[in-house]
Amino acid sequence: MGKKKIAEQTENKTKTAATEVAKDQSSEKTQSAGTRKIETGRLYIKASYNNTFVTMTDEKGNTLAWASAGSLGFSGPKKATPFAASKIIATIAERVSKTGPFNIHVFVMGVGSGRDTAVRSLPNHGFSILSIRDVTPVPHNGVKPKKVRRV
Repeated sequence: MGKKKIAEQTENKTKTAATEVAKDQSSEKTQSAGTRKIETGRLYIKASYNNTFVTMTDEKGNTLAWASAGSLGFSGPKKATPFAASKIIATIAERVSKTGPFNIHVFVMGVGSGRDTAVRSLPNHGFSILSIRDVTPVPHNGVKPKKVRRV
C-alpha cells in the first residue's frame, strides 16, 4: 500500500485559511436572496385527484417555497384530502414568514378536493389575496374518438 503522507501546516496558514472561510460565509449571508423583503408574489395551487402541490414565487416567477402533501408525510389517498391542503398552506406560511410575500395572486389548477380548502386557509395564515385565477386546462375539442369496433 505504501506510506501515508502527513501534511503539516503552520499555525499562521491554518488561521488565515479559517479567517478566509469565515469571510466567505459572512459575505454569502449578506448577499443571500432570503434577507430581502418581498411585497407581492404568486401562489400556484395544483390539486389533482392524487395529490396537492403548492408553490410560492415572486413576481418574476422565481420559486421561494414549495410543498406537497407527499412531502409532508401524507401517503396514499390521504394526500388529496382538504386537511392535507390546509397543512400545506401552513407549511408555506411558516417558510415565508420572514421574507414574505404576504400580498399574493392565487392561481388554481386542477379538480382535486384540496383546492377550495387551500384558498380558504390563506387568509387564516396572514396572506392578503389580491386575485384568484382558475388556470385549469380545458380541451376545446379534444382528440378524435376511436373507430367503432366491428365484430
